[in-house]
Amino acid sequence: MFSHLKIYGKIERPLKLLITAEFFIQLVNATFMNLQTLYMTAEHYNKTDIADFISWRFAGVLALTIPLGLFIRGKKVKHFFFISSIGVPLFASMIVYAVHTHNSTFLIVSQLLWGASFTFMQIPVLPFILRHASLETQTPAISLSYSTWSFAGILSAILVYIFSAINPDFFSEGVMLFGISIFSFAGCICLLKMDIEEKPAVVSEEKTAMNPQDWKLIGYATIPALIIATGAGLTIPFINLFFKSVYGMETKIISFWNFIAAFFVAFVALLVPRIKETIGYRIAIPTTQFFAVLALILLATTELYSHIPIAVAIAVGSYVLRQPLMNLAGPMTSEIALKFVGKKNREFTSAIMAAIWSGSWFLGIRFIFGTLSKRGWPFVNIFLTTAALYLFGILLYIFLIRAYGKRKEKGLIEE
Repeated sequence: MFSHLKIYGKIERPLKLLITAEFFIQLVNATFMNLQTLYMTAEHYNKTDIADFISWRFAGVLALTIPLGLFIRGKKVKHFFFISSIGVPLFASMIVYAVHTHNSTFLIVSQLLWGASFTFMQIPVLPFILRHASLETQTPAISLSYSTWSFAGILSAILVYIFSAINPDFFSEGVMLFGISIFSFAGCICLLKMDIEEKPAVVSEEKTAMNPQDWKLIGYATIPALIIATGAGLTIPFINLFFKSVYGMETKIISFWNFIAAFFVAFVALLVPRIKETIGYRIAIPTTQFFAVLALILLATTELYSHIPIAVAIAVGSYVLRQPLMNLAGPMTSEIALKFVGKKNREFTSAIMAAIWSGSWFLGIRFIFGTLSKRGWPFVNIFLTTAALYLFGILLYIFLIRAYGKRKEKGLIEE
């Protein structure tokens, strides 16, 4: 049953260490995604203020992505991973303190620096993997890197559930956020053990110069992500708040269902190489994303009949199904995008993708969600807006997959 997982054992050791370091960074990310809104609610922040403050984290990513993406094109990037492994846990700890003291300026600065630190891992990691993995291990390494978010979510949910069950008064959201942030400094140890001779992608200025064709390819590869990310920014950061506000779920119960969802996400992410081999991008990406949208619609509309006991079961079931279905396509769309644009454009494209996600989440959280909340929009309307954007994004991914196939037939795709 698990014979297909043997391919992960062939991933080069330095890449395994890098992906482990990425896991610790994602552990902070996952924990804050799960608990920060609940922590700020416990500290008496209102829904609009929570959205406003969290948005600055994505503003920090957005501010640095494009300059960093241009700067690292063709350069060695290993030392940048250390900045992320140190900065993310450090500034995450500062966020916890700032929320507790209600120091708005310190909170905004900490969120900005957290986001900026995160980019030093987020942007170069996939181009680095494509640069140093063999052709056989490229897809498994990308899938494993992508699944660090899921595995981090699993561990985070387990820890939150256990600590909440032991003593919810002592192990408050703030204590758990701080403790997991400190624990995640362990990622630095993995990077120190990582012994590899880097291979820069290109060496001459002539080869790194951008031309109109490069911009056309980059635009074609990134616009679908722009649409999907815009929708995600309206929904993903507020799923926990949805369950707490609409159904009154406790933190440990929300964490339990986050664990279940993350487990399935991690499981299907490890299946990506087999799925790619069996049915290919053309079927796998749009099909899984379409069913994920249906699950999101089911989840959203339960708010309309939340007073009926079965509503919470449908909401939880839809959430658990939506997470793996939507995330299954992630490694494949990332691989297509980075191969579609060519070797010399991978770092810059990765930066643009990060800017798109962070920018879209920044706008979605700070302006769109905040504005809609002030106008009294219920969660169902906001989530259905996400579903409409997702459907449009899926259509654009179908066009990208077709264009990728045509370029591959012409021998223009660099493996």
